[in-house]
Formats: sequence, C-alpha cells, structure tokens
Amino acid sequence: MPDQSPPQRRALLSVFDKTGIVDFAEGLVGLGWELISSGGTARVIAEAGLPVTDVADHTGSPIMLGHRVVTLHPRIHGGILADRDDPGHRTDLETHGIDPIDLVVVNLYPFAAEPGIEMIDIGGPTMVRAAAKNHAHVGVVVDPVEYGAVLEELETSGALTAGTRRRLARTAFAHTAAYDAAIVGWFDETDADASTLPPTIHLALERTDVLRYGENPHQSGARYRTIGETSMWDTVEQHSGVALSYLNLFDADAAWRLAHDLGDRPTVAIIKHANPCGVAIADRLADAYQRAFDCDARSAFGGIVATNRIIDADTVEAMEAAAQADVVIAPGYGDRVVERLVAKRKNTRLLTATAPAPAAGRELRQIGGGYLVQDAHHFAAAPDTWRVVTRRQPTQSEMADAAFAWRVCGHVTSNAIVLAKDGVAWGIGAGQQNRVESGQIAAAKADGRAKDGACASDAFYPFPDGVEEAADAGVAVIVQPGGSVNDDKTIEAADRRGVAMVFTGERQFLH
Repeated sequence: MPDQSPPQRRALLSVFDKTGIVDFAEGLVGLGWELISSGGTARVIAEAGLPVTDVADHTGSPIMLGHRVVTLHPRIHGGILADRDDPGHRTDLETHGIDPIDLVVVNLYPFAAEPGIEMIDIGGPTMVRAAAKNHAHVGVVVDPVEYGAVLEELETSGALTAGTRRRLARTAFAHTAAYDAAIVGWFDETDADASTLPPTIHLALERTDVLRYGENPHQSGARYRTIGETSMWDTVEQHSGVALSYLNLFDADAAWRLAHDLGDRPTVAIIKHANPCGVAIADRLADAYQRAFDCDARSAFGGIVATNRIIDADTVEAMEAAAQADVVIAPGYGDRVVERLVAKRKNTRLLTATAPAPAAGRELRQIGGGYLVQDAHHFAAAPDTWRVVTRRQPTQSEMADAAFAWRVCGHVTSNAIVLAKDGVAWGIGAGQQNRVESGQIAAAKADGRAKDGACASDAFYPFPDGVEEAADAGVAVIVQPGGSVNDDKTIEAADRRGVAMVFTGERQFLH
C-alpha cells in the first residue's frame, strides 16, 4: 500500500535583515517544516536550538568565491522552480535527487544604504524571482512584516492560498525591481559624466497614503515615495482636521519649501493654488504672519500657511483674527496653541513638520506617452554676481529688497512679477500669458505698499512696457535675468524713469 503521509514541506531561509527570523523559523518547525539555510541566517537559527540544514550540505557543493556562490545550484533552483503539476518536472526532480522547496524567505543586501559592488546581491534576487515565478506552488516572503500573517495562514489552513501566494509574488517582484533600480541609480550617480541626464530612469515607488481624493473629488489620489527612502512627509504629524487631499499636500509642500528658502529670520508663506499670495520675513513670527496675511487677505482665505518657526501665542492671536486656512504647517506649536486654533477653525489641518525641505533633485513631469525630465531649479546666481546695468546704482536696502523679491519670484508660476519692500512681498502677479498683465496684477495687489522697494521678474522683459509698469508702481529697483534683444530699450526706460536695474543672468521660470 502506498505511503499516504503528506509530503515533507521545506522552507529556504536566507535573510540579511534577521528581524523576527528566529520566531518565524520556530513557528515553521512547530508545523513540521524542514529548514534549509546558509551563512549568518543558518547560524542564528542553529544557535536558537532549531534544526536547520546548511545549504552546502543540502547541495553537496561547498560555498565558494568568498561567499559569492552559495545558492546558485540545481538542487536549490530546481527545487524552487519545479512545476509540481508537470509530470516531466516531477521526473526530473526524482532523477536528479532534488527535493521540492515550498517556501522561500529571502531579503537582500541593503544596497541603497551601503552602495558598492559587494552589496550587489546575486543569489538572493535569483531565488526571489524563481519563487515568485513559480508562485502557483511556492510562497515567497521578502519582508519580515509578513511573517505573522504567513504563519497564521499555515497554522489555520495548512498551506498558503493561491491569492496569498500571488500577492507575495507581486511584492517579491517589486522588491527586486526596486533593488535593481537602486543599483542603476548608483551607476548614474557615480558615472564620470554624472552631470548629464541618464539614458534610462528607473522609478521604484511605494504607496504610503491613500488620499481623500485627487485634484477633484471624482479622481483617486495617493502619496508615494521612493522605496527604501524616507520623505519629509513620512514624519509629518497631523493634529486636527479631516484627511489631506492631493492638493493639500501639493500646496503644503510648496509652502514649506518657500518658508525655508528665505534665510534664518522668522518667515511665513501663504500659498493658494501652488502660488504664494503672501510672504514675509520679520524679527517676530507674529509680525511675519500679519504682514504675509495683509499682502492679499482675500486670497489667503482657504490657503496654506507655512512657517519656519514654532507658532507661539502672539502668532496664534494674529491667526485667530485672520481668515481661515485650510492647512497650517509649522515646526511645532507652543503651549495650548493647537487647542486654540482647533477651537477657532475646526476644519483646519494643523501639521507639524520637523524635517527640512527636501534638497533639489531631478524633476519629472508627465506628458502624453512619456515624461519630461530636468534637474530641479536652484538659485545659482548669488546677488554678489549680479550686474547693475543702469546709471543709477541701487542702495544697500534696495538690493536687500531685490534679493528678497528675486527669491520669492522663483516660487511663483510664470509669468511671475513680485513687488517687495522691507521683507514683504506686497504684490505677486502669476500665471498670466504676458508679463505686463502680471505686473499690473502685482501692482494692484501691492497698492503702493512696495513704493521705493523692488520688482522682480522671473524672465527678461521683452519690451519696455513691463519696466514702465514697475516704475508706475513706484519701485526703486528692478531685478531681472536680462538677455532680451530689447535689453537696451528696457535699460533706457529704467534710466528715463530713474529706476535702478540689475541683471541676474539667471532665468527662473516655474510652470
């Protein structure tokens, strides 16, 4: 009579991250599983008093080439890849003395954290991909967080369901894809000509948050991050209000960047639809908030407020008297500040962000059928490299206004005009199809408050009419990139109006 006992089940365990591996191995042994392992994993399991067969004993082949060749053997990969429903595969297993392997538990060398040739794992990804390919028969686990659920299913059902194996296989392929992407990125970063954009770009992203909706309620939205990396948004704490939406995050990110891009003085940026409607620096955060709000009080309603200082009692008093903000993001809140703001504005999301604004990197923007890629914008032209092109020289205070206006202008969508005075962006014109109308909008919002201050333009003035608009607004200095065929005419207009003009030599369009 043939043997009716169930076949012996085998698990291959080879992990760099040994978190929870002993408990998981103990659970498998308790369920009657045979363990195969190698290197440090085998040692940890054996030291826990659990029975384990070393890979070298299982294959009959020694570990070689300084541990580069351990699991690359037919007795390993045949056991993983065999289709148990295929009679030919079963015959091959029997002919070559290969035992089936039913579960592969592998995680890889931490290449992203410690990049280098010796951290390029070969055997690990090979086993992971083999097991994931054969998920109809083999389970594959690449994340210790899965150990508990896998053990529970094995205990209750005796085997992993087809749905679980498929889910684990998808996770495994995502794991190896991210690993390969990190290696390609390392090659690009260490290439001799790393200043150029690479011939291929490999993104590996993981979903971190499902958002309330996308730009509109009928659109789905989510936040993703690069696998293996932590973004500043992973550390943000929300104290109040409903869940964040796509645009809440988009605008709050813009506000946070601007609030941390204007130096060390207390700064407040108020963003509406990705554009600043008020920006100010001052010696006190309360004063910076009030001035930023006063720039454009009507637009500030429902906006995003970002600060680079902990919000104190004086600042919250000013905020209580102002229009409701959809989101407030700050490095922290003083005693009872959160309670006061929540009592006044129950729907406002109050966020604490302790991480700095992320450094400039590579930017991708989707277009039909592909992406546009560029290096992120950064301010390369420092004020001490700027060139005064008019007869009139700006004063020291005027240059300070120009530097502030220019910095804010780099955060405004084209065509951008910023009128500023004494650390306040009193007038901001954005998103118009011509520069003159942006200047008119900025002048109307400033309403004379930028008199004797500065006007910044994100790109050159193509004609003198924009310069005339700035002079009519009463500014003392204009800062712009220069480079138009009509530069001589714009300089002449500035000289005629008695306005100083500075060329930065750097354009800063933002779309």
